[in-house]
Amino acid sequence: MKPLQDRIAHHVRSIPRSGIRDFFELVVGRDDVISLGVGEPDFSTPWHIREAAIYSLEKGQTSYTSNLGLLSLRQEIAHYVKGLFKVSYNPANEILVTVGVSEALDLVFRALLNPGDEVIYHEPCYVSYNPSVVLAYGVAVPIQTRVEDNFVLRAEDVEAAITDKTRAILLNFPTNPTGAVEPLEELEKIAALAIRYDLIVVSDEIYCELLYGGEDGMSPGHHTSIASLPGMKERTVLLHGFSKAFAMTGFRLGYSCAPAVLTEAMMKIHQYSMLCASIMSQQAAIEALRNGAPEVERMRRAYAQRRNLMLKRFAEMGLPCFAPGGAFYMFPDVRKFGLSSKEFALRLLQEENVAIVPGDAFGSAGEGCVRACYATAYDKIEIAMDRLAAFVGRLS
Repeated sequence: MKPLQDRIAHHVRSIPRSGIRDFFELVVGRDDVISLGVGEPDFSTPWHIREAAIYSLEKGQTSYTSNLGLLSLRQEIAHYVKGLFKVSYNPANEILVTVGVSEALDLVFRALLNPGDEVIYHEPCYVSYNPSVVLAYGVAVPIQTRVEDNFVLRAEDVEAAITDKTRAILLNFPTNPTGAVEPLEELEKIAALAIRYDLIVVSDEIYCELLYGGEDGMSPGHHTSIASLPGMKERTVLLHGFSKAFAMTGFRLGYSCAPAVLTEAMMKIHQYSMLCASIMSQQAAIEALRNGAPEVERMRRAYAQRRNLMLKRFAEMGLPCFAPGGAFYMFPDVRKFGLSSKEFALRLLQEENVAIVPGDAFGSAGEGCVRACYATAYDKIEIAMDRLAAFVGRLS
């Protein structure tokens, strides 16, 4: 019998395991470790949202829904997106409810790509972007953004990567793992490139409610969706969801907003794989969109306070780190210690019981930096920063 390993599809064999999850296998079950690692809100889902899910069960709402998702939810999404992103979508045929944004990402690439088609994306980036393209038989083309440039994606670098095989550009702003927010002038240039070269833009904007403006970062910052720019709605797939801003990771609910033709293509794949998202999660999401804004702002302000604490402590340690404009991550530069990102993270874990993620988990452009997530209680961050300062002091 041929070894089972040889029977695994070649394109699946080539995909590495998640660098985040691999690293955190080391800390599973350890109560002595303070984790600044996994990008998940430490807040419980607000009670009124949980109650909506409970009530749906009590009413016996346990059936399938439309493949597209509950129409009542799609109508709420359309209203919410128009207010947040300044773009109008028809809930009947331009919105698809998915099992998390991860499924939406998979659907859009499987719907768009033929074997060998290229997708340009920016690194450092969320760990699933490259594999999502590869699993759809596409070719992932990374563009390195630079710590010296605050990880801004430059349109000139995008244009240099475009070939006759380029099918799409994938954007994620605010960015995981850096917290970078794309300046409007660069976003407009990228939009112009998409129009000039007739490309689709896939824009993952899952962190767009978590923005930090003003000198102290406490006021809501500004975010522009590329879908709202002239000529872009008809060539953009806008991805969003409930996991981050509403602290609903376990509900596994996201959505895409796109032209009807693209939405139909994505729905056909969705109906033969997932069929539909959980009806209980969808009912909870309706409540989140209708009444969740005060809780989102409360959590955003808490993240802003933690962000400011980390920035202050990194500056005191002499660790260069730009002030993130969104999400809930810091990406400090540790190159001066002469250690790789992985060596730095492993030694910090071994010596001080603090878990962070090596920057190279997010692509080669992340090497030399580490990701510290501030979706962790303020008092735990204080302790973690004390331990990190002690560690950096010894390295210095």
